[in-house]
Amino acid sequence: MEWMRRLVDSLPEGRVENVTMGLFWTAVVVQVSGERRCGLAATLANAEFEHARRPAVRSAGQLEGRSSADLVAGIFSDSYTEAALGLATINALLPPMKNPMELAAEDYIAQQGSNGCVAVVGHFPFVDRLRDKVEKLWVLELNPCGDDLPASAAPDVLPQADVLAITAMTLINGTFEGLLQLRRPGAKVLVLGPSTPLSPLMFDLGVDVLSGTVVEDVDETLRLVRQGATFRQIRSRGGVRLLTVEKLIEGINEAKL
Repeated sequence: MEWMRRLVDSLPEGRVENVTMGLFWTAVVVQVSGERRCGLAATLANAEFEHARRPAVRSAGQLEGRSSADLVAGIFSDSYTEAALGLATINALLPPMKNPMELAAEDYIAQQGSNGCVAVVGHFPFVDRLRDKVEKLWVLELNPCGDDLPASAAPDVLPQADVLAITAMTLINGTFEGLLQLRRPGAKVLVLGPSTPLSPLMFDLGVDVLSGTVVEDVDETLRLVRQGATFRQIRSRGGVRLLTVEKLIEGINEAKL
């Protein structure tokens, strides 16, 4: 994960103010450069850390007030829960990206895949709407339902895709790089979801589009996270906004949704 180490090394230093781990989302608030910022990542747990076999968060109860670097290091942990803490902290520390332009991730996928094949890793709410807009759609899921394919189908499916959209949760469970290596040369690659790091360094991996989240109302977002809110519930209360960023030959463009 050399690219992740580069991303970590690029971050400013901050102080951890608040750590909130909800049923679906983990939120970390940092004080950095005189600002109070909040980052999100999906809350995940792997089986070997369940039922107190091993502590999923080794320093639980001692996270607040520490240097942000202490939590960021969790992205390299074998505990998905610590990795989520690390990614949420990274997302809190990343400086805002500039130059907004109109670009919707769902519309981008539909446009790019209108005459081609689309593979989506993760069952996003928009996938059912995509089916009539693209020539061919595959949806891969760890827990498949309906027309979803199991994650084990990735080696067969992903090399056929003209557009590949990958959930940022794969950055937490360690499958991201393996999935990226399966892409067809020339395929458009997107990383999606509130866990997505909005960093230009992601483009160095061959990613073309990032679609993530900026927390605007920190206190409301924390309140919802600790009460088990889904992302749709958090977004409906206006605590966050979606931001999609596309890498272009001329430079980097952003879009507020």
